[in-house]
Amino acid sequence: MGLLYDLARNDAEGFDHHRRAFARLGQALMAKGISWHEPEITDPPCAHTFFGGFPYSYLTQLDRILVLTNRGEPVTPAAAVSRLQYDRDCKKIDDEMSMLSSHLLCHSNTAGYYVPVDFHDPLFLPDEAEVEGGGMVGSSHRLLAELSDIAPSLGINLDDEGALSGSGEAGPVVGLAADRPFETERFAWSLLYRACLASIAGGHAIVFH
Repeated sequence: MGLLYDLARNDAEGFDHHRRAFARLGQALMAKGISWHEPEITDPPCAHTFFGGFPYSYLTQLDRILVLTNRGEPVTPAAAVSRLQYDRDCKKIDDEMSMLSSHLLCHSNTAGYYVPVDFHDPLFLPDEAEVEGGGMVGSSHRLLAELSDIAPSLGINLDDEGALSGSGEAGPVVGLAADRPFETERFAWSLLYRACLASIAGGHAIVFH
C-alpha cells in the first residue's frame, strides 16, 4: 500500500506500469460487478500503508498450515518434519487448491492482487483482462478471515474482534528466536495480517511483485 506514491517519486517507469495495471484490474473487476479502484495518493502515506516481503517458500509453508488446519490433521512446523512428509503435505495443498475456494491457496506466490472488497470465492479473471498473477484476485477481507482461522494453530492469540491480543501487534509474532517453532510460518502470517489490515483501512490493493 502506498505503492503509487513511492513510485511517483522514485521510479517513473514503475509508476506508469503499476498505474496502468491498476486501471486494467479495476476495469476487469467492474466487468464482474465489483466496484473498486486503487486510490491515487497525493499526500505522504501514513497509517494505512504497509510494505514487507519474505521468500516465496514462506507462503508455501503457510499454505501447508492452512491445509492441515482445515483437514483437522496435526499441525507441525515445516522445519520439524522430514522432506518426504513435507512433500506429502504439499500434495494436499494442490488438492485443496483445486477446490478454488481459498484466497490464500489460490493466489500466485509471485504476482497479483488482493483488493479490499469482501467477496466469497477468489476471482479468476479472463486472460484478455491482462491482470497480473494469472488473473486470480483475492479479497483482503477473506484473506484476513483465513489468517484468523489458522492463528491458533500457530500459537497466535486474537481477541474477539480479530486483533492480536497480549503484547500488541508485533510482539507475539515478529522477532522470534530462530529455534522457536513456526518461525517462518508466523513471520509470513504476520506480514500478511498487517497487509490485510492496511488494505482494508486505506482502500488499497495488496500487491505481490
